[in-house]
Amino acid sequence: MILSMKIKRNLALSDSGFVFNPSSGDSFSTNPIGLEIVRHLKDGLNDLEIKKLICKKYEVDEASFENDFYDFISTLSKFQLTEDK
Repeated sequence: MILSMKIKRNLALSDSGFVFNPSSGDSFSTNPIGLEIVRHLKDGLNDLEIKKLICKKYEVDEASFENDFYDFISTLSKFQLTEDK
């Protein structure tokens, strides 16, 4: 299954992992890998493309990545940082 999720365009991201949603005024923080995933999503990459990049860069197995990735995506959605594509 290929998941193509779209991150809200107006999110502000800082290099330190700070994520600001100007639509709601809410702010969040994430770790460097979470920030990297959000940036990949903003660039339009799908889940398979992101999995390939992250697994190679951080030498993580695909099953571990998938568990963490889909939990992270669920959290992004819960905090309304995503939009319908």
